[in-house]
Amino acid sequence: MDSHAHLSDNAFEKDLDHVVLRAKENNLVAIVDCGLGKSGALRSLTISERFQGYVYSTIGIDYGAPFSEDTEEIIRLILENKSRIIGIGEVGLDYYTVKKPEDKTKLIDVFREFIDLARKLELPLIVHSRSAGKEAIKILVEEGAKKVLMHAFDGKASYAMKGVESGFFFSLPPSVVRSQQKQKLVSRLPIENILLESDSPVLGINPFERNEPAKIVFSLQEIARIKRLDPELVADETTKNASRLFGLRI
Repeated sequence: MDSHAHLSDNAFEKDLDHVVLRAKENNLVAIVDCGLGKSGALRSLTISERFQGYVYSTIGIDYGAPFSEDTEEIIRLILENKSRIIGIGEVGLDYYTVKKPEDKTKLIDVFREFIDLARKLELPLIVHSRSAGKEAIKILVEEGAKKVLMHAFDGKASYAMKGVESGFFFSLPPSVVRSQQKQKLVSRLPIENILLESDSPVLGINPFERNEPAKIVFSLQEIARIKRLDPELVADETTKNASRLFGLRI
């Protein structure tokens, strides 16, 4: 199961049917699509209706431009469509893009707001924590967040273990095959806390090619290699973990 993709990205506009078909042919049982910003959220909801029972939506913020949209507008969209989504996110911190202390403070305030919203709606929270993994986990623990997916976590494995202690999940994209940081992360994480993600159209095995959900097979194979587990066991366990987090019966 692909626990974090962006089928609503413009990169899939021309061949979405084929992309979904390839995912099915590669035995993916479901895809969680993250709609970024207002327009991305609306596209994601349309896609999840089109592929009902196979593609599921979450609504979050575009961290490529974290201050370009009104946070309250995103929250309104989440509240209006809470019966149509299975999670909130991605939301969180991005210290790779945001450098000024006052802007970081703004991000933290918004992050805490979404943590509170996820708690009230009893929905999982998909967390973006680029160059901010330690602080994101610290805030989540302070706020008592429970249903958490740290997607494409780029921090130290020792920080991740603080999240594991709180029951957080961590999803690994195909770029794990070329990332020593993510390989170290896999070696430390219990299989009970690992999910697969594509983060497509980015974070593929080749950074210069479009990624897609079918390619989580590379995440699966690399996790199996590192942890010396049977690939079928990794597939079963990661799907079970994702089903438990999102409340899906797959």
